[in-house]
Amino acid sequence: MRSAYTTGFLAIFFAAIILSMAFRIYWNSPVRGTVDPSNAGIRAWIISRTDTLSAPVIEGNFVIDNVKPGSYTLMVDGRPPYRSSFKQSVVVVDGQPTDVGVIQMNQ
Repeated sequence: MRSAYTTGFLAIFFAAIILSMAFRIYWNSPVRGTVDPSNAGIRAWIISRTDTLSAPVIEGNFVIDNVKPGSYTLMVDGRPPYRSSFKQSVVVVDGQPTDVGVIQMNQ
C-alpha cells in the first residue's frame, strides 16, 4: 500500500515538472556586441521598463540571450579606468538576433 502512494506521488511530481517546462517561454532573440578595447568591459546590461538582463563581457564580446521583443537601453559596465557606456533605443525583434555593433569604451 505504501509503495502505491509513493508511485502515485512520483508520477504527479514528474508530471508537474514536465508541465512547468512545457509552459516556460524562451525568446530566441539574442543581443550581441563587441567592446573596444576588448579588456574595457565587465558586464553588458539590456534594460527596459519591465526587464533587465545581463551577460559577462568575455574577450571583448557579449551575448545576452532570451531577450523579449521591445525597445531597450544597452549599458556596458566599464572596468576602471574606463567609464560605463550606453546605447539608447536598441530594438529587439522576436526570433531575430540583434547586433549592437562595437561599443566604444572611454576613459
